[in-house]
Amino acid sequence: MKSVIYHALSQKEAKDSDVQPPGAQRAEAFVRAFLKRSTPGMSPQAREDHLQRKAVVLEYFTRPKRKEKRKKAKGLSARQRRELRLFYIKPEQQSLFLPLHELWKQYIRDLCSGLKPDTQPQMIQAKLLKADLHGAIISVTKSKCPSYVGITGILLQETKHIFKIITKEDRLKVIPKLNCVFTVEIDGFISYIYGSKFQLRSSERSAKKFKAKGTIDL
Repeated sequence: MKSVIYHALSQKEAKDSDVQPPGAQRAEAFVRAFLKRSTPGMSPQAREDHLQRKAVVLEYFTRPKRKEKRKKAKGLSARQRRELRLFYIKPEQQSLFLPLHELWKQYIRDLCSGLKPDTQPQMIQAKLLKADLHGAIISVTKSKCPSYVGITGILLQETKHIFKIITKEDRLKVIPKLNCVFTVEIDGFISYIYGSKFQLRSSERSAKKFKAKGTIDL
């Protein structure tokens, strides 16, 4: 029986014998392509000479990232809100707002730390002007339009320019703030709202400074 002895060749012996391990050609092609890409502007001969003398500092290339355009979420326009009737109050729901007034009164009492007979009216006035009025009973006491005077009801919705109130007859009334004076009554205290100076959204009033006395041209 013949014995077979395996002998590992060194790199020099493999080169002299023209023996290449599997995949060596692909590896060599990859290295050459990598060096060509990493040393732009150099000829093959200059690259070979450079490699023989010293180490090569390879440049780092990154692929440019694609900027994805993010679509900004756009809110509904005023016209779209009207078409969708988002703030429409159905007639059968208008009689459900009486408990809202009771909640509003408790909210104001807590805001004013209790409404006592000796409570300063100026303090209540200042609190009410910056409070949320949804649920308050308001009345139109003065207006350039006489048909608005005397309308009283629970405030259901407030925008920058109008009040929407529901009357005792379950009728929804839209009252403009401009050129109108309103009164708000709670536990015997009466506060006045000058609509021409009150054309703000309820969320904006907390930072607004109101004058002690309002004026209106009627």
